[in-house]
Amino acid sequence: MPSLAASTSSLPAAPLRGGPTDAATARSSLNLLRSLARARRADLSHRALLLFRSLHSTSSPSPSTPPPNFCIPAALSAAAFLGALPEGRQLHALAAKLALSPAHTVVANSLVHLYASCGDPASALALFRRIPEPTLVSWNTAVDALESNGDHLAALDLFREMRRERPDLSPDAYTVQSVLGACAGAGALSLGLYAHAMLLRELGGAGDAGEEAAVSRDVLINNSLVDLYGKCGAVELARQVFDRMPERDLASWNAMVLALANHGRVRDSLDLFRRMTETGNVTPNAITFVAVLSACSHGGLVEEGRRHFAAMVSDYNIRPRIEHYGCMVDILARAGHIEEALDVVAGMSCRPDSVIWRSLLDACCKRNAGLELSEAMAKLALDVPDDAVSGVYVLLSRVYASAQRWNDVGMIRRLMSEEGFKKEPGFSSIEMAGCVHQFVAGDTSHPQSEVIYEKLDEIQQRLTSAGYKPDLSEAPMVADADGTKGATLRLHSERLAISFGLLNATPGAPIRILKNLRVCKDCHTISKLISKLYDVEIVVRDRIRFHHFKDGSCSCKDYW
Repeated sequence: MPSLAASTSSLPAAPLRGGPTDAATARSSLNLLRSLARARRADLSHRALLLFRSLHSTSSPSPSTPPPNFCIPAALSAAAFLGALPEGRQLHALAAKLALSPAHTVVANSLVHLYASCGDPASALALFRRIPEPTLVSWNTAVDALESNGDHLAALDLFREMRRERPDLSPDAYTVQSVLGACAGAGALSLGLYAHAMLLRELGGAGDAGEEAAVSRDVLINNSLVDLYGKCGAVELARQVFDRMPERDLASWNAMVLALANHGRVRDSLDLFRRMTETGNVTPNAITFVAVLSACSHGGLVEEGRRHFAAMVSDYNIRPRIEHYGCMVDILARAGHIEEALDVVAGMSCRPDSVIWRSLLDACCKRNAGLELSEAMAKLALDVPDDAVSGVYVLLSRVYASAQRWNDVGMIRRLMSEEGFKKEPGFSSIEMAGCVHQFVAGDTSHPQSEVIYEKLDEIQQRLTSAGYKPDLSEAPMVADADGTKGATLRLHSERLAISFGLLNATPGAPIRILKNLRVCKDCHTISKLISKLYDVEIVVRDRIRFHHFKDGSCSCKDYW
């Protein structure tokens, strides 16, 4: 992406000259600039930046040049679409020089959007805080800046601040979509239900029927609701929203197919995909087949996975992406077809990433495929530049632990320590009464820590009485000279979250937990037991899928 100082020779007769008046010429130039920026195409956004440069390349612009307070927001929009942070910073400097930032709200809002689009939410929020009189658009842009960059809890906190500090501002559809996205990302179901109620109350027409009708007609908002409920463990609510939609687009179908797949409703997911293809209204795309292949992976449906992968290419002319290959490798490897999975990797049209090699290594670990093959998969995973090196070492240490190769486990532990690799920290969060509580392993920072650990001791006693024995292979990085492994497992973050949930949840209500890593085998085992011993449903969303624990069993049927 050239800088704003690049040549403007590629522009077609810009800026426009020769209009009947300077004002008319200025309007024409501004309209062209805005049209280029709004097109949301890389080539046209590039031209928008070049046009802006040509219009404001001199210190004394002519009367036919549109004012910078109108031009800068359009140029910032183009820079945001391109993710062109250096050019955006030049525009920011110009706005500051002209005293347009943060005093001019439209320019300031555009700058907040720019930094958010370029992956710098801290700068976006700092700019927002400097706006003298933020409008609803300002708040929306700031909330979206946090949500779109993955800081879901901060986005929800900022939304609460808006409601508290500016009761005169009524949320609009943009507010609600950002809040729904943040609730989905945080797994905050009760906050999502509140946002849904707010949606009906403030965005509908006159009367309840009018409100419901107005919301039901908004495809984008309903897609957000399907995504929200799917990601918060309430797949039945997601299905209700989907079934009531009078109009659905491709994103609607994709969201519902994937939600069902992630909740282990594999047959429902594939049946819905078949229904989608039979309607003739939408054509599956690459995202659709990621959802379909995910369903096959979660259900261990090898033959159906093969068939859908082939149909994606032959029937829909979709070239497989790394995500499709990853699903196919996972389907085959977890079912024990490791050689066939390696054949898929060999035939890939793109270079395999570390996720694919880690998937194969994980399958080798779970299928006891042998040390030689496991070590080969680990070497291939480590050869790919990636930030998740520690995850490969942890998987390999589990292979060695399963084979009782404790010297090799110690070697991996020393290697990670010497090279500064740390296992990715896990956390588990649980929402209670609209507040999200987050735990890490061995956490003692929560105000209820004392009673949480007392409850944890009670849980451990009941588990032991029920015949539970810990799976020590799930703590391969911990020495066990003094029984430390078992104690480490007892302090895993999801156990603390379950203990907190048992203490605070309404009797009969499910305990819903979000975990940033894949649930370990030992925690999976104890979650099944706790669901039976305490007669409670536990819903865990981990990095891969949902687990619904009830009456001593899991919706994944122990295949994950």
